[in-house]
Amino acid sequence: MSMLPDALLFRIWKRETTAQGGLLSGVDPTVLTTADPLRLCIIRICMIVLIGRLLSLALGKIKQPKVIAEVLGGILLGPSAMGRIPGFTEHIFPAQSFSYLSLVANIGICLFLFIVGLEVDASIITRNARSSLFIALSTTALSFGLGAAISVPLYHNFIGPPVEFVHFMLFTGVSFSITSFPVLCRILTALKLLDTTVGVVALTASMCNDVFCWSLLALAVALVNGTSGLTALWILLAFVAFTVFLMWPVRIALLQFARFTGSLENGPTIFFMIVILIVLWACAFFTDIVGISAFFGAFLAGVIVPREGALAVSLTRKLEDVVTIVFLPLYFTLSGLNTDLGLLNTGTTWGFIIAIICLDFAGKFGTCTITSRISGMNWRESSTVGSLMCCKGPVELIILNIGLSTGILTRRMFSMFVLEALVLTFITTPLVLVFYRPEHRVRALAGEVPRWSIGDREEDLDDPQSPVTDDQPWRSRFTVVIDKFDHMSGMLAATQLALPSPRGTETCVNALRLIEMPDCNPEIRMSSAVRASIRADPVMGAFRTFGELNNIPVARSLCFVPHEDMSKTVSDHATQHGSELILLQWLPPSSIHGEDPCSPHSTKIEPTGTGNTATMIHSQFVRKILAESNTDVALFIDPGTSLSGTGPGSARHIFFPFFGGPDDRLALEFVMQLCTNPGISATVVRMLNSSAARVAAQWPSIVRPKLEDSDETRDTGYHGMPIQSTVVMPSISYGQTHFESETADTILWEQYVNSHSSFDIHPSICAALSCITFSEHSSSIPLHSAIHQASMRKPVLVVVGRSHRFGSDDLTQELENILKERGSVERDDDTRSTIGNAATAFVASGCTTAVVVLQAANASSAD
Repeated sequence: MSMLPDALLFRIWKRETTAQGGLLSGVDPTVLTTADPLRLCIIRICMIVLIGRLLSLALGKIKQPKVIAEVLGGILLGPSAMGRIPGFTEHIFPAQSFSYLSLVANIGICLFLFIVGLEVDASIITRNARSSLFIALSTTALSFGLGAAISVPLYHNFIGPPVEFVHFMLFTGVSFSITSFPVLCRILTALKLLDTTVGVVALTASMCNDVFCWSLLALAVALVNGTSGLTALWILLAFVAFTVFLMWPVRIALLQFARFTGSLENGPTIFFMIVILIVLWACAFFTDIVGISAFFGAFLAGVIVPREGALAVSLTRKLEDVVTIVFLPLYFTLSGLNTDLGLLNTGTTWGFIIAIICLDFAGKFGTCTITSRISGMNWRESSTVGSLMCCKGPVELIILNIGLSTGILTRRMFSMFVLEALVLTFITTPLVLVFYRPEHRVRALAGEVPRWSIGDREEDLDDPQSPVTDDQPWRSRFTVVIDKFDHMSGMLAATQLALPSPRGTETCVNALRLIEMPDCNPEIRMSSAVRASIRADPVMGAFRTFGELNNIPVARSLCFVPHEDMSKTVSDHATQHGSELILLQWLPPSSIHGEDPCSPHSTKIEPTGTGNTATMIHSQFVRKILAESNTDVALFIDPGTSLSGTGPGSARHIFFPFFGGPDDRLALEFVMQLCTNPGISATVVRMLNSSAARVAAQWPSIVRPKLEDSDETRDTGYHGMPIQSTVVMPSISYGQTHFESETADTILWEQYVNSHSSFDIHPSICAALSCITFSEHSSSIPLHSAIHQASMRKPVLVVVGRSHRFGSDDLTQELENILKERGSVERDDDTRSTIGNAATAFVASGCTTAVVVLQAANASSAD
């Protein structure tokens, strides 16, 4: 007994001493040693991941799933391509090393199938059971029949004894019937189809289809592993009993355990994760020892994880990165390594390959298209569902590898089916793009909202027809965007202020909560989990209470989206709900670090490129919304509680410097709407530089009164003169001339200021004008003058347009001078391009309580 530790120490010492020289001592790092295979494994893993990633980048340009790139990478590394290089296979992929690679790959595929099990949501199947079950059963039955039919000539030409025909027929039928649910999720995500009726039906049908096919595969494996029919029956019965045991006692126990550990409220704890992984490997072990593949146990372990509290989503986010980046490429590359295209060297072989592809496609596409049409879809939607159900991907490759490992399939037959799976998966995306163009897409109904987004809606909130009319001259439909929890209090106050008073029946708020989900996520946005999240989310709860207190219908939506899709989600959401204004918040860089940007000691704008990564990311998000939105946007800059009107520092007075341009014209209308709130007053000053004033003074008096060419402010002497309820404006866009935009500015200004001769007014407009003081100011340094006037009226809320009619060089040079005077950085292009020159000047000066930046629809260019 005493010699065992010494022997063990000697072996360890011997390994270390022999490895010290390494490459410098002439040791070939590619030589496989069974005692230490780590070096070769590192080389192979790096090659597999690198080649797979490069191919996926190329194929991703045409929206192809990564599994195609990974299998093609394996084919390139295998005997079909690089394996023909002398010495390559012997050094990099020697036959005796496949057991190590297969072990790591099988561990990864168990984790992958656990994640697939997490995706199976009974609530989706229940809500769409009638149409989806009909489609799934029909396509499974017909495809299995076609596979069984072609298995006869395949068996006689390529298989033969000692393989049992029944076993081969079952594997062929299942491979024909299967649809890859995980890859289908990725395709629907890439094509933005998850929230369409077609996406919901295809997702549910593929989920049902996978359940049927896995059950058939379990039967096939039981028959293969059973020495007799009675043994196969016992294997199948043991598997069914184990499944029942997991679905009821174990699932209930896991739910109670999740509540005990607090995993439902706060996400999975470490203790809960350890228990789940133990359950995963225990299930895989049991199904393997009873004669069913370990993969089935891993799949069942994912199915029984509780869906309450978005627990399954959180588990997926913790596991999926390492699985999709490392383990899955290993498994699918292993499939490619086992594929030898050199074996497909006869006309008969290629004839059968074409027959397999055509027959499988015809069965899937034809059956799904017809059954979808019978279920009530039109031909375009039915054809799209049929195309989506043709997707094969990793699930068929798993089946084929099981068939290869059990001896049912030969290398040639395996290569034929791998090629068929690649072709059908490859054509899925092009077919969907042909049949289902964006203009033909129909969003899912409220009862069919897919897993990526769910909202609770009040009656008639989705009617997009609520234009500004004579009876309702104010904007009344708002989309409020919250992408950060810190924005909640500010956005509640901003929403309260933006709502018109009095509020009509058309007034409604759409609260959109954005939660970032990585792009590599296989879109496990289960509707039941999201419903639980929307009930538990404090932001959603706060907006619901806000609606109840203000007697306003509030539609709440919670969206799990990748960061790069957030801005598009906001734009589409506002358009879909007919919103007239998007409200969102932007925080100055200093407030990211907990400082008050409006305090005298914190007027410096920190450079966004020096460590403020969070600010840069959020600014980019805001800019993309401003660039892509077809709806007017109001950007609140760090309002906090300053807009609520409840404290001594509340902003009850508005200062608006009117520089001109479409954004400023929108801002002027917004100021009038703000003044409908009790106790709110405003000062509106038209800012003119000296040269503009001289030109304007030469215009006919019928267009505007003559301006005094001075640096003094001239009060119009008029407060609250009536204005036409419908202002007739020339159609001025960003593409038109500078002169036309100035003309539109002057006409609008004169209609507001000199409208005492008009009697066709709305009472609420008259009330708003009674709270506004209009004046004009001419200066060669308009930004300095505007800041000076705002500082005389503290506390003040400043409203500005994002871009103006002045030449960009004028305001840009003056802004740089202001930043230098205030001790800020000399240039801050990120802040300036996000909120514009005027807003940057006010934020840097620290003279305001809060700033609101307005941008008109389709006006994304800033100063």
